[in-house]
Amino acid sequence: MICTMRVLERILLPPFGRPVAAVLVPMWVPMLVMVATTSAIAAPARTPGAVISAPPKAIEPLTPMSLCDQLSHRLPNVSRTVCARAQLAPGAAVSVQGRPLLQRDVSAVSSRLRVLVLGGIHGDELSSTALVLHWIGAAMETPSNIHWRFVPLMNPDGMLLDKPTRTNARGVDLNRNFPTPGWDKEAPAYWSKRTRSDPRRYPGPKPLSEPESRWLHDEMERWKPDLIVSVHAPYGVLDFDGPTVAPQRLGRLYLDQVGIFPGSLGNYGGVHKKVPVVTIELPSALRTPQEAEIRQMWLDLLRWTAERLGAG
Repeated sequence: MICTMRVLERILLPPFGRPVAAVLVPMWVPMLVMVATTSAIAAPARTPGAVISAPPKAIEPLTPMSLCDQLSHRLPNVSRTVCARAQLAPGAAVSVQGRPLLQRDVSAVSSRLRVLVLGGIHGDELSSTALVLHWIGAAMETPSNIHWRFVPLMNPDGMLLDKPTRTNARGVDLNRNFPTPGWDKEAPAYWSKRTRSDPRRYPGPKPLSEPESRWLHDEMERWKPDLIVSVHAPYGVLDFDGPTVAPQRLGRLYLDQVGIFPGSLGNYGGVHKKVPVVTIELPSALRTPQEAEIRQMWLDLLRWTAERLGAG
């Protein structure tokens, strides 16, 4: 910067420093000043885990119809008819970029249990959202004593990108952002040491730093579900955290409890809050199970809730 200004002094001032009435400035001088000034400004610090990309496109308002248009082109085994039949509606929650978290309630008059079913917490697990949409149809067709609340896409900002991401719009893994005991020490330590600061698993600057995880936390306090079913991919197992006997299988997925993680929903809900959390890990993030398998998983879930949670 100093060298550049000295060059400009030689151009703009005559010998011995005497001013002149008019100086013809070369066309490249303003550009040189701009470059010098810009280079002297420090770049902003990057938040760990944040995604650096080109300026974001304008976010179009998300409606149930526009969501179905987008999902039917990118989700496996989900037609626009399947999505529209779900009759999703905006809830109280919005994402970082202002997209509503659409939901659907299916309830009998004599409901005994409240069950919250979640998909798309990780935006690159497209099959999880597809399964929840199919299960909304199954709930409408299968009478039960359960009040179902379905939220098929918890992370719309991540899933609706041209290249979907696990994290939300601020680069936070929503399934590591819940306020488990000791989060302030355990979550950052786990991220830095066990994942080697993997940006896909960044837990956030503090618990519940994201609007999506805050909504789910508050919804658990308001609505008080008796069971949470969280759909993920692609490990092909059934996981469980909570105080009751775990389901041994759902369809072709068998129980394989993989442990708990700082900030995870299973840890917070099942271990800390004592709300049973069934975590479904589909075999593929991009391929949905066949319709017969989707149906069998649903029936197995109904059977387990009747036997273990008193839904029968």
